[in-house]
Amino acid sequence: MKEKITTLLEEKKLNELKNVLAEMHSYDISEVFEELPIEHLVIAYRLLAKDKAVDTFTDMDSDAQEKLINAITDKELNSIVNDLFMDDAVELIEEMPSNVVKRILKNVNDDNRKIINNLLKYPDDSAGSIMTTEFTDLKSFMTVEEAFTRIKKIGINKETIYNCYVLDESRKLIGVVSAKELLLADRDALIKDIMNTNLITINTLDDQEEVINKIRDYNFIAMPVVDMENRLVGIITVDDAIDVIQEEVSEDIEKMAAIRPTKEEYFKSSIFRHTRSRIVWLIILMLSSILTGYIITQYEDSFAVLPMLVAFIPLLMATAGNCGAQTSTLVIRGMAVDEISSKDLWKVLWKEVGVSIIVGALLAILMAIVIVFYYGDLPLAIVVGLALIGTVSMAKILGGLLPIIAKRLHIDPAVIATPLITTVVDVLAVLLYFQIAVLILSV
Repeated sequence: MKEKITTLLEEKKLNELKNVLAEMHSYDISEVFEELPIEHLVIAYRLLAKDKAVDTFTDMDSDAQEKLINAITDKELNSIVNDLFMDDAVELIEEMPSNVVKRILKNVNDDNRKIINNLLKYPDDSAGSIMTTEFTDLKSFMTVEEAFTRIKKIGINKETIYNCYVLDESRKLIGVVSAKELLLADRDALIKDIMNTNLITINTLDDQEEVINKIRDYNFIAMPVVDMENRLVGIITVDDAIDVIQEEVSEDIEKMAAIRPTKEEYFKSSIFRHTRSRIVWLIILMLSSILTGYIITQYEDSFAVLPMLVAFIPLLMATAGNCGAQTSTLVIRGMAVDEISSKDLWKVLWKEVGVSIIVGALLAILMAIVIVFYYGDLPLAIVVGLALIGTVSMAKILGGLLPIIAKRLHIDPAVIATPLITTVVDVLAVLLYFQIAVLILSV
């Protein structure tokens, strides 16, 4: 489609291009527009119908949005920003440079600017920061017929009309009714008789992860957001929840890899920013590894007596790191989806002890057979086997308990995941290995 659109633009077949764009989905259009040169982008964008133009603009990445904003007139920008849903407008402002933000705010009408300013005041990663204020509200004394009249009147400017929220005179949420329930009800039925009063809500200051969990648990299309007085101030739709899920997963992956989280895309982040996000943890982990080296130097005499001991240090350290990473990943994932809570510490401990005994024994037997077969050294096989059992046990227990302990201390479990656990178990593995060697081999 990019080639076809580019060809039509170069040949100035704008009517044909307009028809092509009219048949395309806004997301597909945005994908093409992001790769067009600015002179083609502006022409093609102006051929879109108003509603599709706004949807396409929302779907475009921030670089393409900035490029387009700088190329269009204030009148066109005014039309775009005042037709955006408020959550999309806030996201746009947060991603644009200050000079572009000033131009955007200059072209936002007073009512929308007030709403945007209020939304920008909510803490990052809170429910209030990702909600939209465009929802459909009804009154309990309305009939179904009157409700349909109101939905037809205001629904065109709302993000969703599937769920309608019933408010009292002080705008407190007292019920919710779905479009399905309205369609199936008698036209003269009262909203108060068919609305659901068993309400599930979130507060504006709740963490966005709680939003995800509740939308998942209750299979909601939209989650109502209330303030401290239970007044409905906005909703969070499932498409916004999906964006949050992607952000949270990306953040956890980066933390588990010892990288400071950033919301910037890989290619849009400079080399300096990439370096800054990685170097701190790398320094910490490098310095902590000095302890492992120090422990090894304390057993130089053992090396002199039995040099073969050194050959199995990488094996033990790698096994310890892998076992710790496996367990911590499973536990952190379980905590993320509410399968594991802080109170489950002893349950996790019991399960990981069982797993570590079986896994450690199997690995120890396998390694002992290899050592006896290749080196014919049974005492060394016993040392390595016992060290493997102890190392695997320590790694799996630490990998299971540290994330839960971190959660209890209000620390993100992902922060102490794979890199930190690997470093800790490396030290313990080496220390345990040489202690067993000293005891059994008397070196």
